[in-house]
Amino acid sequence: MKTLIVIPCYNEANRLNKDAFLSFVLNNEDIEFLFVNDGSTDDTLSMLQTFSTENNKIHYLDLAKNGGKAEAVRQGIIQAVSQYDCAYVGFWDADLATPLEEIKHFERIIDHHHYDCVTGLRLMRLGAQVRRKYSRHYIGRFFASLAAFVLDLPVYDTQCGAKLYKVEIAGKLFEQKFITRWLFDVELLARYINLYGKEEAKTKVYENPVMKWQDVGGSRLKMKDFFKAPYELWKIMRTYHSRRK
Repeated sequence: MKTLIVIPCYNEANRLNKDAFLSFVLNNEDIEFLFVNDGSTDDTLSMLQTFSTENNKIHYLDLAKNGGKAEAVRQGIIQAVSQYDCAYVGFWDADLATPLEEIKHFERIIDHHHYDCVTGLRLMRLGAQVRRKYSRHYIGRFFASLAAFVLDLPVYDTQCGAKLYKVEIAGKLFEQKFITRWLFDVELLARYINLYGKEEAKTKVYENPVMKWQDVGGSRLKMKDFFKAPYELWKIMRTYHSRRK
């Protein structure tokens, strides 16, 4: 195995596209998946237990209590780093808004350019099939501008749910619990800056424009959560700037 991808799951029993994941692992022998059941109240756990018996590249981790996406991803990455022999670990949204085929592209970018992290960039442009609701797009641009200001980093899209890391980097970035529930992606960049410096972040973290991305119904991030973003960003700035040398 070269890459292990963590998939956070909360009440995904009726919408997880098992066929897409199975087809992908059958055609990509170097990639495996670790599904994290985040205290689901439906049949997600039993579905994942059965799913893991269908292919030895499908694994699952059960968290008895719902802790939110940030903690589910963190627990999955911790297990990936400590229990699996892989070069890269990352996380992907269960709804496959970003197609799984992008994982191979992310791998190639890290291999060829020696980045520490590759993160998805949802850029609507000619020649790509990136489809976002205009309301979310413009709110996202406003949020990204705030995040770039807080981090003092020219980041364009912090919130795409598709990211891949060198395993040794991930082990450090995900070691501690996050102080925010939804903006842990921004927090990860703040942690990277504190560990390696801002100039390193500018050259070793790469935003990759994905060729396909589409809003999928059922997102648990609601419009009201965007209004909490300034306070969450302030917490990140206060906490991580105070730690910075």
